Amino acid sequence: MRLILDTNVLIAALITRDTSPDALYRAWRDGAFTLVTSELQLEEFRAVTRRESVRLRLHPAEAGRMVNDLRSLAVLAEPLERLDISPDPYDNFLLAMAQASRADALVTGDKRDLLSLGRHLGTRILTAREALNLIV
Repeated sequence: MRLILDTNVLIAALITRDTSPDALYRAWRDGAFTLVTSELQLEEFRAVTRRESVRLRLHPAEAGRMVNDLRSLAVLAEPLERLDISPDPYDNFLLAMAQASRADALVTGDKRDLLSLGRHLGTRILTAREALNLIV
């Protein structure tokens, strides 16, 4: 199974232990599914982890370790097509990743925008809890 974890899910995995995002990240590390990422997502992750509000809750070494894990262990979806589908234009790259990688699911906490779509082509758009139920 190929999953994309939205940046908000990855950040939540680092900040809040024993939650669905944390369990998903650990499941990926244990080989339960293939994780898909992209250079755009890695850039977004770095930018978000540099925000003051996030830095106060997250040790920089943990963020760096996650970037290294993503870069070395996840499947890189490239090149990405320019899309204009999501109500939030900043989320379109995630849909492009789903399209390029033929991911089974895009996992997000973004209720208003991505989750409202429900699906993009063959990719289901799920919450972390829903995705966890699929792989457990």
